[in-house]
Amino acid sequence: MIRRRQALALAAAPWAASLAASRAHAQGWPAQAVKLVVTFPPGGASDIVARLIAPPLAERLGQAVVVDNRPGGAATIGAAAVARAQPDGYTLLMSNSAPLSISPALFDRPLYDPLKSFRHLAYVGDVPTVLAVHPSLPVNDFAGFVAWARAQKDPVPFGSGGQASVGHIVGELLAQKAGLKMMHVPYKGAGPMRSDLLGGQIKVAVDALPQNLPLRKSGQLRLLAVTAARRVAQAPDLPTVVELGHPELVAENFVGVSAPAGLPAAVEQALLRALNQVLALPDLRGKLEAQGFELEARSPEAFAAFIQEQAERWAPVVRASGAKL
Repeated sequence: MIRRRQALALAAAPWAASLAASRAHAQGWPAQAVKLVVTFPPGGASDIVARLIAPPLAERLGQAVVVDNRPGGAATIGAAAVARAQPDGYTLLMSNSAPLSISPALFDRPLYDPLKSFRHLAYVGDVPTVLAVHPSLPVNDFAGFVAWARAQKDPVPFGSGGQASVGHIVGELLAQKAGLKMMHVPYKGAGPMRSDLLGGQIKVAVDALPQNLPLRKSGQLRLLAVTAARRVAQAPDLPTVVELGHPELVAENFVGVSAPAGLPAAVEQALLRALNQVLALPDLRGKLEAQGFELEARSPEAFAAFIQEQAERWAPVVRASGAKL
């Protein structure tokens, strides 16, 4: 009997030591600023969410939450940096569709695994993209755009927030399915792209919905279609790609918070508790919904399953587009 108890104690020792270490880590966590890595320059959907959640998250953690924009490499530079970071809770990723669902399919040897390299913590929501055009373009609706584009001798340039962004892939898919000649113009972020679109340097773009709503209201841009399955409350008169006969173009750019794989359980629970409190704030939710985000609570397991589903859905689309890095 004594030997059996000793054997059980020895077997439990590594687990108990790991649990004790996790608790000790959590008791002193956070002892310094927490970094929130955004894979695009300022001005995009992920950056908007990061800057909205950082202040209330800092209040609950008792430490600064610093937004760190690391664009480049089709959104993989920032994601790879987080995947390589120490799993101590001090480096987090504003996870989104580009680095997790799209970019891995562009590489023969991806820099990280969308599931195994991360612990996906909190799903925030998603935002559809829109086909936006400069008002100097002689089109007022989607059908008019298709007819105009088909009549052009040269390929129609269209801008996006960058190589492998949702806007890039949706634009390529639109060209294929509608039989249009279009040429992708990648920018280093949605902000610079939008500046050129407003200035008329490019006439067409596929961009996230939120930042374009005020520009539509002011008459600076025309929005022709939203890549959602149903109309959005912020622009109820804007037709969806489903209504327009292109259900294959439905695409939502999701945003969430992830950490490097191997995060201690106690730190994960502390982070989840703070994130869930922040994402439940009525004021924050109102600001995000006003921007066009559709919010939804998901467990870490459901969030990871969603990322896997998205990666499986977009991989063949990306390969069919011919885009490579």
